[in-house]
Amino acid sequence: MVLKDSELRLISELMKNSRRSDRELGRVLGISQPTVSRMIKKLEKEGVIQEYTMIPDFAKLGFQLMGLTFLKLKKPLKKEETEKVIENGKKAAKSEPFAALMRESGLGFGYDGVMVTLYQNYTEYCKHMDYTRQFGFLEAQDMESFLISLGNKVRFRPLTLSTTANYLSAMREKKE
Repeated sequence: MVLKDSELRLISELMKNSRRSDRELGRVLGISQPTVSRMIKKLEKEGVIQEYTMIPDFAKLGFQLMGLTFLKLKKPLKKEETEKVIENGKKAAKSEPFAALMRESGLGFGYDGVMVTLYQNYTEYCKHMDYTRQFGFLEAQDMESFLISLGNKVRFRPLTLSTTANYLSAMREKKE
């Protein structure tokens, strides 16, 4: 799918601040409010826009740690096995909830997947790792984590989508 320039510009503006009205977005983009509204509906329908959200200061919400946990499975999962793992994971999260930002399969560093999670403290992290290891349906051979202290006042770059929006804008300008 190739997006039009106006659609990319709209997405960039929404990533910077999705609370703006369609009228304000139209003013910034130099297009009419009805055109913005139609473009948003189209991008939502096509799944380009998946949700509208904000990114809080997780430390102020009581989270001390963000974990990047890499998983190595004993064997590659087939599509139906992956669907079963996803379903079992959803059931497990209801009985033992934790703050997961993302769980994805992939490749790198000899691992098959990654979880990005938030923890109120190190004890909660250890409890979640023990809980994750107990699931036979996951069949994890190895799990390694990289923990980020969210209470650290000196941070290189906090989680944000604005940098991606700025990148999209810069790439568009470079093409022009």
